[in-house]
This record gives sequence, C-alpha cells and structure tokens, in this order.
Amino acid sequence: MNYQPLQPETINKLQEIVGTAHVLYDPETLTNYSHDETEDLSFLPEAVIRPGTAAEVSAILKCCNQYLIPVTPRGAGTSLSGSALPVHGGLVLSLERMNRIIDIDERNLQATVEPGVITQVLMDAAAEKGFLYPVDPASRGSCFIGGNIAHGSGGPRVVKYGTIRDYILNLEVVLPSGEIIQTGANTLKNASGYSLTQLMIGSEGTLGIVTKAVLKLIPKPTHSLVMLASFFSNEAACQAVSAIFRAGIIPSALEFMERAGVEWVLEYETLDFEAKEGVQAYLLIEVDGREPEQLFADCEKIAGVLEAFGSGDVLLAESAAQKEALWKIRHTMPHSIKANSVYKEEDTVVPRAELPALIKGIKAIGDQYGFRSVCYGHAGDGNLHVNIIKAGMNDEDWKNKLRLGIREIFQLTASLGGTLSGEHGIGYVQREFMDVIYPPAHLELLRAIKKAFDPNNILNPGKILL
Repeated sequence: MNYQPLQPETINKLQEIVGTAHVLYDPETLTNYSHDETEDLSFLPEAVIRPGTAAEVSAILKCCNQYLIPVTPRGAGTSLSGSALPVHGGLVLSLERMNRIIDIDERNLQATVEPGVITQVLMDAAAEKGFLYPVDPASRGSCFIGGNIAHGSGGPRVVKYGTIRDYILNLEVVLPSGEIIQTGANTLKNASGYSLTQLMIGSEGTLGIVTKAVLKLIPKPTHSLVMLASFFSNEAACQAVSAIFRAGIIPSALEFMERAGVEWVLEYETLDFEAKEGVQAYLLIEVDGREPEQLFADCEKIAGVLEAFGSGDVLLAESAAQKEALWKIRHTMPHSIKANSVYKEEDTVVPRAELPALIKGIKAIGDQYGFRSVCYGHAGDGNLHVNIIKAGMNDEDWKNKLRLGIREIFQLTASLGGTLSGEHGIGYVQREFMDVIYPPAHLELLRAIKKAFDPNNILNPGKILL
C-alpha cells in the first residue's frame, strides 16, 4: 500500500475533529508513543491524536481512509508483541481520554466501559459492589480494557474463570471506513449469525477500534487461600499441575516459577523469602470460594498431590500480608528479568499435561543454540512465558541465529498441541512464525478477513500477518 504522509491540510482537518490540544507532533511526544513494552523496538509516528468520543474516532478514520494514512490504535502501551508500534509511521490513535466506567448494572451483573479504563480501576469498582471482574493481566495497574480486548488477555485466574473472551457480551466498534457498529447484544446468549464480537477480541486493532464494551461480572468470592510449593526439578513441578486437576480441584490460580526467576526477584527487591538450596522450581497455588472449610479441604488434597510428585516445603499463607508477599514474588518477576538482562519473551501455551515436555524441550533448544531461558507463567492453563536471555550471546547470533531457536520452540509447542501465544498476541514480532501453526489456506482466510474489513489496509498495518 502506498501510504501518504500527513500534510498540513490533513493535520488541520484532524485538529477540527478533536481540537488543537489533542493532535500532537512535538518530538518528545512522538518519541513517547514510538514504543510499547516490546523489547527495545521503536518507530516514530508522524503525529499522535487523542479522541474523546466514538464520533471523533469515526471522523478520524474516515479522514485517514480517504487520504491513505496508516493508523495505529494504542491503549496504555503495555503490549509485549509490538502491536502498538507504528511501524509504518502515520498516526497513533491513543484512546487514553476515553476512560469512563459508564455503568455498573447490578441487576444484570454487567459493566459498560470505554476502552481507556484501567483494568485495576474496573476490578476495584466491581469489587466495591460485591462483584468480580477476574481478567487480571500482570499489567492490570496500568493496562487498558481496550488493549486487553485487542489481545484476548488472560492472567493468573484464567484457569478457573476464563479469558476476556468469556466476559465480553457486546462491543461498540468503529470500522476502518468510519462506520460504527454493535457487534452483539447485552445478553448471555446470542445465536444470531457470525460472532463479530469474538472476531474483534484478539484482533489487535487490525479490524476495528473498540470504543465501548459491555462486560460480564460475577459474584465475588469471599475467601481465598494461597500455597507455595517447592520442587527439585522443573519437570516434577509441571507434572504436578495436571495431577491437581485430576484430583478434582480447580484452583483460582496456579503459577509456575523457575528458580532463576525467583533469585532475580530477590536481587531486584527486598523480600522476606529464601530460595533454598536444591530447589529448582515453585508452584504458587490459590483456591477461592465462599466456604473456608471447603478451601482448607482442597488445600489438604492439593498438598497430597504435591507430595506424590516429590515437592519439598509447602507453605500455606497464614495472613493477608503473607498472601500478598507470595504473590509479590510472581508479580515482580517480569520486572526483575527486564532489569537484569536484554531478553526476548515468548508466550507459549500447550495443553497443561504437556508442560513437562515443553519445558524440557525449551532447555534442550537453548543448549543447542547457546541461550539461557528463565520460565514462569500460568501453568494451570498451560501458558508458559519463556524469557530468552541474551547474556553471553554475541550480537550477530542474537539477531539472526536466535530466530531459528525461537522457531524450534514454536515447532515444539505446535507438536505438543499448543500454539504461538496464550495472551500476548502476535503483533509485530511473532508474524514470521504464523506459518508454524497455520497452513497457507488458513493464512489466506485471515488475509481475506482483514481485506474485507480494511480494504485500504490503514488500520494497524504490519501486525499479525506478513
């Protein structure tokens, strides 16, 4: 596509739509919006625009479609797949001003929100009314609901409560042409044709821009218990994961942490915790509900499973402060790894019983290609975040040879019945690996869907598909 640069007359039209104060093109702003949280990648846009209503988003897209200006939708910029990178320059469309919780419907257990609402803000607002919004990605204190929808986000509690796909009832979406549509209905059931709602979830802003979402809420559990179990091998910890479910227990969270990650956390932040000698991996397990007696019984049964797989110490948090301290180890891990080394993070996911084979294979591939990896993630749903550490790799191998190793990791994942990403999306950095899981006919169908929605390819071009 022959995209056109922004001309002064186009800037004037955009300023008429949103006001002069919300069309920005000073060097500092352009630099701030040139990157997200993906590695060290950066692409300068020509301008940043901050609409405040769906009507303004519509007018912006009509203008950009007419003049063939690429538009990169942006939430909070917490993406790890490069989906918010303006790789073709053009316009970054930031949804930060559209940040209202429009309504919490207590009768129907629904929330209507704009895309710029911070996830934690919605979680807290729902909790104040006795409800749970359980989709809590690691960046929940800063990420936006719109970005979560665009990526099909999950988090630790997917294992019991499901991903964001299970909580979106209806979306207001602005198409690349500027048309505004409703993708569904504010109902729990909807069998009225193709599900455009589900198509939009995980589309990473390539098909339309979400300007309003109707979300399902559920009653909030009143009690929870948290356990931390240590293991003397990664494989033993991973083997215990599926056994917990086979024992009839569904935890509200089940997280895997490799020893190296825990050690880096302890270097990054002072915590009252010691990684004991010989321990190679940990499982952080949470159960929740409304009956404390049942939760204690569940923990006893889980402890029996852990023992059968050779666990070492099993710590049961005795207070809210201890629960928070254990969770802090897991929540701090991404930040500690980022602070420790140049790295690449891959978001693999397999059926949970295949986790032992996955982590064993990842380590073998690392040995073959000369890289270290630190793994952690949502073991309960088979989602393992693989942090590949540059460490002693030379720049040439890091740039070129590593890609071959990553491809082998994804081939291994696919062979185990898994896929490229559980929750981070494909974005810019994983596009080249889509052929690992999809045959040509599947990829052509995806391209046809993109073309049907966006024939001029102005909306987040360069993402998902090569």
